Amino acid sequence: MTQLSNILKTHLQLGTVIPAHPLALNADRSLDEARQRQLTRYYIASGAGGVAVGVHSTQFEIRDPEINLFETVLKMAAEEVEKQKLNRPFLKIAGICGSTEQAVAEAKLALKYGYDMGLLSMGGLQGWTEAQILERVVKVAEIIPVFGFYLQPSVGGRIFSFDFWSKFAEIPNVEAIKCASFNRYQTLDVMRAVAGSSRKDEIAMYTGNDDNIVADLLTKYSFKINGVVHEKEFVGGLLGHWAVWTQKAVELMAEIKSCKMNQDEKSYQKLLTKGIAITDVNAAMFDPANSFHGCIPGIHEILRRQGLLAGTWCLNPEEKLSSGQNEEIDRVYSSYSELNDDAFVSSFLLNDKT
Repeated sequence: MTQLSNILKTHLQLGTVIPAHPLALNADRSLDEARQRQLTRYYIASGAGGVAVGVHSTQFEIRDPEINLFETVLKMAAEEVEKQKLNRPFLKIAGICGSTEQAVAEAKLALKYGYDMGLLSMGGLQGWTEAQILERVVKVAEIIPVFGFYLQPSVGGRIFSFDFWSKFAEIPNVEAIKCASFNRYQTLDVMRAVAGSSRKDEIAMYTGNDDNIVADLLTKYSFKINGVVHEKEFVGGLLGHWAVWTQKAVELMAEIKSCKMNQDEKSYQKLLTKGIAITDVNAAMFDPANSFHGCIPGIHEILRRQGLLAGTWCLNPEEKLSSGQNEEIDRVYSSYSELNDDAFVSSFLLNDKT
């Protein structure tokens, strides 16, 4: 069983910004290797505390035999992180999905390329019982530290019971959980389950609720369990939203940490207002108006405007911006110019000689 180093465990527990890495493609939908590698460097230069590769934002089709890019993108990101010779903690997280056999194989591949954790998706297992899925988690955790992943049903996930998360939290080598349920009730289930578990101080909670980022990070969850108060907080985020304007996300994370440390009521109010702006941006980018159909192309479009991607192409030709989505991105770009990191990206592209 591979475990996190104490340095990385502390880094994870303190909370950080982890972008979900997109896939850079050419117009013919082949891999754009130069831009794929440059994206990784952009996240590092932005000050992110890690990167998640081979996840939903990287497109699950990379695993299709005729495309076969899963190992390639893991290898490229790992190589770029290694080249930077960072003198700070940086988490390399590999997306893991599929049947138990596939998940175990992907966990072993992640270790081959020096990944620290596996973000274990429970999507696509609609016919499985919760007990079967928990056994799958145990098998993967025996290989690599697990970052749990509660994925919303509208993009392939499923709803799990409170009992499921209570048992999930007790599994050794589960080090973090990303809650991307996009639902207050289901988020509450996970937080209450972890808060009441014997491992509550060992599991770092990360928001994946791109529609509620700031409020998640500012909120302390408090539960009275058998007469005893148990508290738990989201300490960081692993987000597709943070795949864009990442340098500003790093600033936001620092601002939130400072606000919580100083218990500054005015800062809380200011941040909650900023959180509404961020959610408005997310609505334009993630396309909930069309059941998230344009989610990945929306991320690509912002990166394209900045010069980090050549286009919005996805492996699935049907995955493209929805009608009116481009105009919505225009609107939020104009309304919330303080949230973009265009100036930083321009400087990065100018100086990125790797």
